[in-house]
Amino acid sequence: MHYVYVIKSIKDGKLYVGHTNDLKGRIEERNKGMVKSTRGRRPFKLIYYEASNILQDAVKREKSLKTGFGRAYLNRQLDDI
Repeated sequence: MHYVYVIKSIKDGKLYVGHTNDLKGRIEERNKGMVKSTRGRRPFKLIYYEASNILQDAVKREKSLKTGFGRAYLNRQLDDI
C-alpha cells in the first residue's frame, strides 16, 4: 500500500504532507529527527492519511493536497483536530 499522510508539528502547529509505503516507519523517522527538513519541528502527530494501491495515485494526491485548494480541503476536513 501507498499512503498520503498529513502530520502536524506539535511545536509550531504546521502541517506537512507526504507519501510513503511505510506509514508507521515514516512517522517514526520524522519524530526521531532523521528527516533534515523537519528535524527542528519535532514532535509530530499523524492527523490524516489516505491509502492507495497505486503509487502514481498517491503521488498525484500528495501534489494536489499541497496546492491552495488542497490546503483548503485539509483545513475543512481537519477543522475539529
